[in-house]
Amino acid sequence: MKGQPSFAALLETFFTQRLMQQRCASAHTIASYRDTFRLLLQFVHRRLHKTPSALALEDIDAPLVVSFLDDLEKARAVTARTRNLRLTAIHSFFRYVAFEAPTHAAQIQRVLAIPAKRFQRALVPFLSRQEVDTLLAAPDQRTWSGRRDHALILLAVQTGLRLSELIGLRPEDLHMGTGAHVRVLGKGRKERCTPLSKSTRAVLAAWLREPLRSPDQPLFPNAHGGRLSAHGVHYLLAKHVIAAAEACPSLKHKRVSPHVLRHTTAMDLLQGGNEQAVIALWLGHESIETTQVYLDADLEMKRRILDKTTPPNGKPGRYRPDDKLLAFLKSL
Repeated sequence: MKGQPSFAALLETFFTQRLMQQRCASAHTIASYRDTFRLLLQFVHRRLHKTPSALALEDIDAPLVVSFLDDLEKARAVTARTRNLRLTAIHSFFRYVAFEAPTHAAQIQRVLAIPAKRFQRALVPFLSRQEVDTLLAAPDQRTWSGRRDHALILLAVQTGLRLSELIGLRPEDLHMGTGAHVRVLGKGRKERCTPLSKSTRAVLAAWLREPLRSPDQPLFPNAHGGRLSAHGVHYLLAKHVIAAAEACPSLKHKRVSPHVLRHTTAMDLLQGGNEQAVIALWLGHESIETTQVYLDADLEMKRRILDKTTPPNGKPGRYRPDDKLLAFLKSL
């Protein structure tokens, strides 16, 4: 349509102006949205036989987007959660397009009306105190990498920092004097400070005295003094979990990731009697509702609640078969 920006131009300005300049989106968000549209454009090319640069906005309609999401689930076997993340990126783009190409309002509204897929939300996994202590003892602190890994895992468990926050830390983000804390720029570009315990401060103070491997290195560098990758943190954590599982067999049945360490922090705070609002503030959650998952997972707290209540007296009943019609409805 004359005077309307092309799909390619809209997508470029969505990333450069909307995400990078206006929203100051994190590198993680930009990468996630980028991957979504790379997958979408590849799908559209197979379906419409058009190169991405030749696409018009009207080509990306609601039925095509739904087909793309369905293809992700069937061909790539992604979870409903991942499907919803891809849809979030597409919705964000079309909300931007609503202002830039208002003549396509009907098409845009149909895309925005595509609902997220519901899925069964599992209880959050976390580690017990014994499992944490065994994991912290696993790195060999006679080596440089062992001391680094011990300090990283300890900081992760005590503060609940996200993986991106951990690997982005610099020595100057630590305040080791009175009121010791770590400062991070978290999700949504929100800055927060998390206090450090006495033991964590001592371990980090010793780590800061290690000789530098490169100028201006991050707090937890790789062997060459550069920044640890997300894959590198997953690798070192998995290695120490395997070693720790020899002394603590329950770890053999748990998939321990940096995010599980974050969940562990939340559960420690919850079991310490802290309010949901405090935990949300500590973890940098945008909404207090996000913290509800830890209440759902805390079986020990539910047992304590049960102990304080007077349970109703139940009586065993005699089995009576259902009416045939009711049995049919129950079977649905």
